[in-house]
Amino acid sequence: MQKRLVVWTVLMFCSVASQNAWAGSIGLRSAGIDVGYVDPENISGTMGFGAFANMGNISPDIRLAPHVGYWSKSEEAFGAKASISDISFATRGLYMFHMSSGKLQPYAGAGLGIHMVHAKVETPAQDLGGGNVIPAMEASDTSTKLGLDMGGGFTTPLSEKTDFTLDLWYTAMSDVGHLSLKAGVSFALGGSPHAQTPAPSTRPSTKSTPTHPSRARH
Repeated sequence: MQKRLVVWTVLMFCSVASQNAWAGSIGLRSAGIDVGYVDPENISGTMGFGAFANMGNISPDIRLAPHVGYWSKSEEAFGAKASISDISFATRGLYMFHMSSGKLQPYAGAGLGIHMVHAKVETPAQDLGGGNVIPAMEASDTSTKLGLDMGGGFTTPLSEKTDFTLDLWYTAMSDVGHLSLKAGVSFALGGSPHAQTPAPSTRPSTKSTPTHPSRARH
């Protein structure tokens, strides 16, 4: 099921990227940081941190938004300690819904990411008595996994060049899929940070206004 979702997402992004008419709108608009709660599968929740950017629109309604994230969790029991961490590099496409008010901009999206997952287990030395001692042991493993992001949220301006963002994402990934709820702040770096669909062009009216007879005098 996960492989099918990944293939579907890749096809969607390829289709969107083929719209060459919008290639000129790509460029760094803003960048920001986020923090919030991450709930990994089979592990208790923890805090997560990240950074993101607005790279402009790749189609009339879809914004390109790279994201870097990090979270880690450690647990101890009977002297043994286990820890896991995840560093991710993802690219997301955000569908920006059309709203009459510029105060609230909701969006939904999907994306693909590379996750570097590091797991480590440490056990202390154990004295069994009679000179029998089990030495301390340590084992660790780092693996690279592909993740599929699905989620959405909203952004609202705090000032002319500062936006507040709140979103919820689910990352489908083998072993350590997780749900994250984060709040963030972004800052405009160049151009307009609010990528919007351009308004339809209007032609100036060529119809002249009739002159009142009383105003035709020199």
